[in-house]
Amino acid sequence: MSFTGKYELQSQENFEPFMKALGLPDDMIEKGKDLKSTSEIVQDGKKFKVTVTTGPMVISNEFTIGEECELTIPTGDKVKAVVQMEGNNKLVATMTGMKYINELNGDILTSVFTKGDLTYKRIMKRI
Repeated sequence: MSFTGKYELQSQENFEPFMKALGLPDDMIEKGKDLKSTSEIVQDGKKFKVTVTTGPMVISNEFTIGEECELTIPTGDKVKAVVQMEGNNKLVATMTGMKYINELNGDILTSVFTKGDLTYKRIMKRI
């Protein structure tokens, strides 16, 4: 299953408490919670380019499955991570203090970020 496509945010859970835990200032959290968000994924074998656009903010990450890379997280900070593929529809990244899972089921992309006992979930639909 290819992840390649453009996805639009349908719903999200725990945005505010999770972003607060990451250290985002309250004014940025308030502005960001209702902004339209899209993700564009280009998969070429084991290489991925993921571009997330939320309002005026654009975060672009490139990685190869199984190789250490540097990812930009929602705060704008860069962290080292290794992204693994589980099955043919799940990407899992573990980075300093946080785990990230992207799971594709048909046209629905579910992203789950976990930091300690706090979880932030995004549901996106292919457009």
